[in-house]
Amino acid sequence: MKTKIHAVIITLISTFLLQAQQQTKGIFGTNNWMNNWTNFKPAINEYNEATNIIAGTIDKDTRLLKRNTYHLVGVVYVTNNATLTIEPGTVIRGDDKTCGTLVITNGAKIMAEGLETDPIVFTSENEKNNRKPGDWGGIIILGKAPINTLGGVHTLPFDLEPTLNHYGGQDAEDNSGVMKYVRIEYAGRKLSASKELNGLSLAGVGRKTVLSNIQISFSNDDSFECYGGDLNMSNLISYRTTDDDFDFTQGAQINITNSIAVRHPFSSDISGSRCFEVDSYDKVQNTDMTKKMTKINASNITLINLEENNQGLVRESIYVRENTFFDLNNSIVAGFSPFVLLEGNIGNGKENLSKMSFKNTIVNNCNGGITSESSSSDAAIQNYYNPNSGLEYTKMKNIELFITPNIKGNPDFRANTNNTIAIGN
Repeated sequence: MKTKIHAVIITLISTFLLQAQQQTKGIFGTNNWMNNWTNFKPAINEYNEATNIIAGTIDKDTRLLKRNTYHLVGVVYVTNNATLTIEPGTVIRGDDKTCGTLVITNGAKIMAEGLETDPIVFTSENEKNNRKPGDWGGIIILGKAPINTLGGVHTLPFDLEPTLNHYGGQDAEDNSGVMKYVRIEYAGRKLSASKELNGLSLAGVGRKTVLSNIQISFSNDDSFECYGGDLNMSNLISYRTTDDDFDFTQGAQINITNSIAVRHPFSSDISGSRCFEVDSYDKVQNTDMTKKMTKINASNITLINLEENNQGLVRESIYVRENTFFDLNNSIVAGFSPFVLLEGNIGNGKENLSKMSFKNTIVNNCNGGITSESSSSDAAIQNYYNPNSGLEYTKMKNIELFITPNIKGNPDFRANTNNTIAIGN
């Protein structure tokens, strides 16, 4: 009998804890999960000089060792279904002159599993205080998961080797490896006005790929961009990117949880930089409309603008284009103008607006709520989303809303437990 009572008690406690977690707004954790492995001041961090060069093609299983520091020169392809394994604590420095870029091709894997106390670091080759966004290329992973472009296979516009530059397929369960406790700093080289590398480009990547505890800082284009694919992503940090923090397109099917974008308006460019940019296609004529459109489920997300004086390039935190499914819940959005902007083509009809939901979220110090590029639709859009959604429009300082929103020390962007709104009570 005691065993049964204990089982009931354990079940009740587990249920309570799960509900409490679900109600918490913004990023969560019993401890500050940013501690130990992140770096919000990478410009002054000392890294060892490179002892080994990585260049050309990796066509057999290869291991990078912590005791070495690697110089990534030119575009390096992992091919032939090979696995690139990187030990915890390994540092890889991308070459500036040749735009060092790592490409995990279709069928290959990256096993970059760092530790909280010993992360893997991809960073600039330049000396401290001389590093800048776009010093090197970034990391590209090409997988076999579905995309919605015509033919089901596509290439990236990054001047890659044509025979190796392809992604997409039918395997939503495709496995491109693991990236965990990884930092990517100063990537995102702009190759031309229309060709811009990202910190981490995920093209047709499948859901058996593990992506968590990744910090991308000072990317010169997007931090994370998904071109199609099917992924569960968690504990991601985008810090001071020049363009978008999280960009999704080509029918991406993504669950993203417990993740944060920390923006600074003086790091943004004029192209339209947002925390989330979500669309289903670039051009409808290149899209197979019988395939899945982009669907993003984003929960326990924190989007914060560090500048609270309405200076710099401050835009909407989220931009959604037509035929796109986007759900945001249990989140905190602070300091944008406005909160959400919908493409004008979406209109104000229920058929289109029902593809998106915004619930149980604090909208703090945002100049405007959910709006449209077509201002004539705004009244109907506000009427559709705001009643009973649990959106809380507030006017608080960041220090009131978050535990320690100061990147000069050890930042903690979890909700301030002294604020009953923030913790969902």
